[in-house]
Amino acid sequence: MFTRRDALARLAALSGCALLDADAMRRGRFATRTVARVPQQGEPAPALAPGAPTSRERRLLVDDFLRQSEGVDAQFEPHTFTSDWTMPYRLFRPKASGPQPLVVYLHGSGGSGTDNQRQMGLGNVFGTRVAALAANQARVPCYVLAPQSDRGWIRYEAPPGGSGAAIPAPGLGDGVRVALELVDALLRQFPIDKRRLYVMGQSMGGAGVWNMTAHRPRFFAAAVACCGSISTDDPAASAATPLWNFHGDADTTVPVSISRERIKGLRTAGAHPLATEYAGVNHNAWEWAFTEPALLSWLFAQRSS
Repeated sequence: MFTRRDALARLAALSGCALLDADAMRRGRFATRTVARVPQQGEPAPALAPGAPTSRERRLLVDDFLRQSEGVDAQFEPHTFTSDWTMPYRLFRPKASGPQPLVVYLHGSGGSGTDNQRQMGLGNVFGTRVAALAANQARVPCYVLAPQSDRGWIRYEAPPGGSGAAIPAPGLGDGVRVALELVDALLRQFPIDKRRLYVMGQSMGGAGVWNMTAHRPRFFAAAVACCGSISTDDPAASAATPLWNFHGDADTTVPVSISRERIKGLRTAGAHPLATEYAGVNHNAWEWAFTEPALLSWLFAQRSS
């Protein structure tokens, strides 16, 4: 029987658990109901948390994550960064001294604005707080950056005729550009390990991950995209950055086909992305993605050359 104690043990292992091979996972007690996990070249596929997404044991992981993450947002310092426009951001600083990794998190559309708060709430609770949890900081101290954009992350242009919603366009996004300038500034200000820079994002922020890694292809040691929305960036331009992509196969907001096409493009370009689909999960795949016990183990194992 999977208990709350089991859930806590798995959460405590978010950044330190051993990676198991896929055969070992299949021999386990629970069916995972996920597909399309492909490891980076030469490494085993990370084991997913046991249980179907709707199972009690899997929901316990989500519930206990939320409990452990209460109040963590208060540990993020509010700041602003001024370029040709002002970007609000929150920064979590580790207690450890010396060069430490940096995790950049790009919020979804629900975090958009200028209040320097919305990017920390709603569904963004999972992505902003996972690396800042006390148990994870004890294993891998790191900085966590949560910038806020009120103009999206990728580049947009007016639709034909000038009416209607803006549409994705090729090129560096305005939000991504200033966020990268902010990262560059933080690298000059704090003792951040330049070989261990990571970017994660969900929904609109997932598209931002593609834009960042396409325009700075060897800057980040690894990337995590969750239910990323449409981006015009060529997947091949991101092939140099190890990626773990997550999506719910029942997503009615951003169809899973978008992720599948990106993963196909990466593999065609010779990359070896990880890709996890959750059966029956809608757009809130971040609840499962950011509570995968193996996620941070995989992320922090990646280093830039």
